[in-house]
Amino acid sequence: MKLISGIQPSGNITLGNYLGAIKNFVKLQDNPDVTDFLIFVADLHAITVPQDKQALRKNIRSLVATYLACGLNPEKVKIFIQSEVPAHPQLGWILQCNGYIGELERMTQYKDKKERQTQGVSVGLLTYPSLMAADILLYDADAVPVGQDQKQHLELTRTLAERFNNKYGDTFVVPEPFIPEAGAKIMSLAEPTKKMSKSDPNPKGYIALLDDINVIKKKIKSAITDSDGKIAYDPVNKPGVANLLTIMSCCSGSSISDLVEKYKDSNYANFKEDVANAVVAEIEPIQAKYNEIINSDYLDKVLDEGRDYAIYFSNRKIQKVYNKVGLGRKTK
Repeated sequence: MKLISGIQPSGNITLGNYLGAIKNFVKLQDNPDVTDFLIFVADLHAITVPQDKQALRKNIRSLVATYLACGLNPEKVKIFIQSEVPAHPQLGWILQCNGYIGELERMTQYKDKKERQTQGVSVGLLTYPSLMAADILLYDADAVPVGQDQKQHLELTRTLAERFNNKYGDTFVVPEPFIPEAGAKIMSLAEPTKKMSKSDPNPKGYIALLDDINVIKKKIKSAITDSDGKIAYDPVNKPGVANLLTIMSCCSGSSISDLVEKYKDSNYANFKEDVANAVVAEIEPIQAKYNEIINSDYLDKVLDEGRDYAIYFSNRKIQKVYNKVGLGRKTK
């Protein structure tokens, strides 16, 4: 099974991203059913909204360094930057020409983002699902790890692949959704009924993997709980405590039921202290590895190798597509 996944370089990765998704990616790279695993930084997707160029380049490197620090192995996973592989926008344009405006206008994320835009909506915001389809179809991916918010985009990818195949002959593998093992759903520390997000206007609501260790401890110690003082797993009536139990379970390896039993006679202050120590024990090695990687030649070596691998396979596919469509001079 060949898998591909893209991540936008949009700033710090949170503890929620790590526990909910990245740890599962690290497990997935060792899955014997996975024969090829590609992960790319979707920097072309990032520019559908205005970006500061220096911040964008910094975020690209930081994202790759963080993924490597979290345990992704470049001997098992090819990591590359989308914009360094010219076939992505090339195929994206061809798929735009085989898609329909109505299909793109129905995309839920487009409609949501359009409502939030204070200035003009870019064409890229409308058409980027065509580029997303190209990202997948270039590599004959059998499956794409998707969350609920990406299922609609994958359905469009399947539609475009089938339409192209019917029109020009068998060209693309039609990918299936791959639902990874469910990771923990980590909630905001400040508002535990909402998912932890780096876009939270309240910085106390999320922990970034690169936060200062003392800041991490303070955020956990100030996490919203409740007034009854009992440590129990009840996401409905005690969402703050339930969230801290989930976090500690993920970081310590202990089951939630064992933690509830262990802390049944404890107070919130002592419990939060132990949660903070468990999170720090998980994050400190990641930060140490990140600091080794971020300005190293190793990071560029990983990206160079991933780029060359992606260019080799994507060039073969785009040339096949060009020949099918009738673009340029026919190649042998």
